[in-house]
Amino acid sequence: METIKPWPSSLAITKLHSTAIVNRPPQTLLFPQVSLFPSPKFHAQIPSSIARKPQLSGHPSTSNSGLLFREKILYLENELSIDSHKALTLNPDFRSAPLSAVKSVEHCFSSMGIERSAIGRILDMHPKLLTSDPDYNLYPVFDFLLNDVGIPFPDIRKSIIRCPRLLVCSVDGQLRPTFDFLTNLGFIGRNSITCHTALLLVSNVEATLLPKIQYLQSLGLSYDEVVTMVLRSPGLLTLSVENNLVPKVDYFLKEMKGDVSELKRFPQYFSFSLERKIKPRHRLLVEHGFWVPLSVMLKISDGAFTSRLLEMRLRTVEGR
Repeated sequence: METIKPWPSSLAITKLHSTAIVNRPPQTLLFPQVSLFPSPKFHAQIPSSIARKPQLSGHPSTSNSGLLFREKILYLENELSIDSHKALTLNPDFRSAPLSAVKSVEHCFSSMGIERSAIGRILDMHPKLLTSDPDYNLYPVFDFLLNDVGIPFPDIRKSIIRCPRLLVCSVDGQLRPTFDFLTNLGFIGRNSITCHTALLLVSNVEATLLPKIQYLQSLGLSYDEVVTMVLRSPGLLTLSVENNLVPKVDYFLKEMKGDVSELKRFPQYFSFSLERKIKPRHRLLVEHGFWVPLSVMLKISDGAFTSRLLEMRLRTVEGR
């Protein structure tokens, strides 16, 4: 005779339901179920051929976690040439992130025209990006550079390769305030921020940019004169006051007996190496009793400088 099993009691059903809830895989805030999408104006600017990879969420089962972790490490090292030990040290969240998350970041970069070799270098330099959410962390930066700064789409790639730090900066907390400051300073029109000067956006206004302007003013230059110098040679704003500007000014004024007005005319002076170019060329000129403007002394190549020096010496001999 078939045995009829009794229907589970309400207490047993409650216990079973509680057990199911306890054993449910936890949600992760790092990879939310609902992805965030960039603003409509960004979609209007990015070529329609760019397709987003869907974000995948959830953790692998315990039995497969070791195999999946190894697969993720091998992908980093073999496909992207990233130091996995460095990545895990600087970004502990990467340990629990699925490989699909890394691939979504890679896809985001490639959608902006960045090739895989450059992607690997960028991620190795800033492992924090390995666990970033493209829609929440990366596309807003691209959106800002494209629509607010006005860098053409083909040059976005160049901007990021030249300064990957742009991608780890907050748009509202860092990039936008600095952009507003530079715009007010005069970086507009033909002096607008480009892929070559976008690295200025990662500089803090109060701690980095203003001290350089104030130091140049301390040499006796007016604010407008300093602004003109900066617009002609934006690299001035990337140089250290203590390690670059001060030593070069001291050498120019004390050893070269120069006048500050010449620095105003040729602000590119600060972009040349003091030890490798400025001092050696100046000493050669002094040794032979010659003087030339800073632009003539520094802008030409080593070969052209040697030829110019030889020509000057021959003229001196012929004039005797």
